[in-house]
Amino acid sequence: MNKWLGKINSPRDLKKMDQKDLPKLAMEIRQEIVDVISETGGHLASSLGAVELAVAIHYVLDAPGDKILWDIGHQAYAHKLLTGRRNSFKTIRQLGGISGFPNKNESEYDLFTTGHSSTSLSSAIGLAAARDLRGSDEKVAVVIGDAALANGMAFEAMNHIGHIKKDIIVILNDNELSISKTVGALSHYLNSIMVNPIYNKIRSDAQELVKKIPKFGTRALKAAKKLEEGIKNLLVPGVFFEELGFRYFGPVDGHSMDGLVHNLRRIMEFKGPILLHAVTKKGKGYKFSEEKPSYFHGSSPFNKASGESTKKKKTATFTSTFSEKIVELGSRRGDIVAVSAAMLGGTGLDEFAKKYPKRIFDVGIAEEHAVTFSAALARGGFKPFIAIYSTFLQRAYDQIIHDVCLQDLGVVFCLDRAGLVGEDGMTHNGIFDIAYMRHIPGMIVAAPKDFNELKGMMELAANSDKPFSIRYPRGGQLFGLGENMPSKRLELGKAEVIKDGKHVVILALGSMVAVSLKAAELLSKNGVNASVVNARFVKPLDSELIEDLSKKFKKFVTIEEGVISGGFGSAVLEFIDRENIKDVELKALGLPDEFIEHGGREELIRKYHLTPDGIAAVIAQDLFDRQLV
Repeated sequence: MNKWLGKINSPRDLKKMDQKDLPKLAMEIRQEIVDVISETGGHLASSLGAVELAVAIHYVLDAPGDKILWDIGHQAYAHKLLTGRRNSFKTIRQLGGISGFPNKNESEYDLFTTGHSSTSLSSAIGLAAARDLRGSDEKVAVVIGDAALANGMAFEAMNHIGHIKKDIIVILNDNELSISKTVGALSHYLNSIMVNPIYNKIRSDAQELVKKIPKFGTRALKAAKKLEEGIKNLLVPGVFFEELGFRYFGPVDGHSMDGLVHNLRRIMEFKGPILLHAVTKKGKGYKFSEEKPSYFHGSSPFNKASGESTKKKKTATFTSTFSEKIVELGSRRGDIVAVSAAMLGGTGLDEFAKKYPKRIFDVGIAEEHAVTFSAALARGGFKPFIAIYSTFLQRAYDQIIHDVCLQDLGVVFCLDRAGLVGEDGMTHNGIFDIAYMRHIPGMIVAAPKDFNELKGMMELAANSDKPFSIRYPRGGQLFGLGENMPSKRLELGKAEVIKDGKHVVILALGSMVAVSLKAAELLSKNGVNASVVNARFVKPLDSELIEDLSKKFKKFVTIEEGVISGGFGSAVLEFIDRENIKDVELKALGLPDEFIEHGGREELIRKYHLTPDGIAAVIAQDLFDRQLV
């Protein structure tokens, strides 16, 4: 039973606890996270590693008055348990349940809805500036991981913070030891001195005393400062942060509750930007996540006793198909290179990395850099395939326009997780890429209907000298429909008619092709004979086929797993208007102009009526004024 956690309904309850009991609370929180995430899936390892941080931060700070930001937010499960969501935690990432990330609509303790990396420091400086303009005195604290800190946006924010010297506490959650490995008796000793209020008072008083010495005061102070910096360069791993304008403390043990509470209380007394470097163990407290932290970074449901996934394994996915094809392309062509933004495993590039280690480039969480870097690889005579989740590529929008398309370079964008991704929710659903790619001059935009067509499109892209975007969904086909359907020869900008009809034509894109074929079967049982077209390309559209179809059909339906606004349906409608094609009624089906909540992918497909029966019902009702039976 949760003796301690069961009493915590808000941070106010946490503050009533004796400090010596906090480690027991941390153990119960870890057990609760493992129990729930083994059933729902989620970001296990990161959250297990940040339990003591969450407890100590809420024990010392006074939220929601004090502002606490969690970068990305996949390490914030303990934060959720401590801020009034203990009873609803079992619903995490489920349709209608709480989010797996901080969500501003869910709790007053979540300042922003997050899910993308490295935004917290920019948010923090904005909150601190607003605080100072108001004349209030609340604390602003940020928890950011070592990988997120390497992103360009984080550096931009740190530069600004150091420049304007606002009071901000940054807690670096270093769970990969990538910033510094100097964790031992010496560093702990140095840290204990540095956070000691007596030491800091002596240091401040000494500086003031030296300044008062006639003639030599300023020069002596500069000499003392240089000596101090020289010693720090040798002994302390935080000089980099100090040079950026931060007061650095650490590294400290991120699992020592007493140490964290002690250090947080001490640094609360200081003014200006503070950075507390906490070293943690990803997956802490659960054997299997400690052994395989990457596997349990974002896991499916698993057996607690064995650590093995309980999710049924599919024989193939779009990601595994991409992985297989990029390796095969690499074996035939030495100019094929691959680029990832810290997602080798997630995008399927790990196999390519094993076989061709000199032709793989993982640039870290730096999508903007990844795109411009890929452009230069193309300029240098290579054929780059850059694999990035659809939602993360949004971060490199300007680089796609300015550094790839304006230069007319043959970069291949492989957009994994395009469409609804499910449980990770609104920050991860890749529903905007059709709209944000199709309007860029020179960009080819394609979506395969099945695994074989993905391979064909990759082959086509490899032989193209134009910017080329291929979008494909998470996992396999929806409802297990049409994993590999018969296909006509693939040509750039050419669609294929895969079912003939006489009443209505359905132009389906990518993941919606197999679903539309099933919808056509349901319509035929209700007296509506539908043609189904596999559109293949959003840009260039198969204008010749659309014109031919307009002579036969006056009712058109477009279907896409993306937002309707500016999407594939818009492209078809714009073409019809531009070519002055008369008397065509077009119904565009897809996702609404809103951010889509979390839930199972197929659950969300049902919610937005993109199932076979949902599509058939809309077509029957809206175009033929009849009910589906």
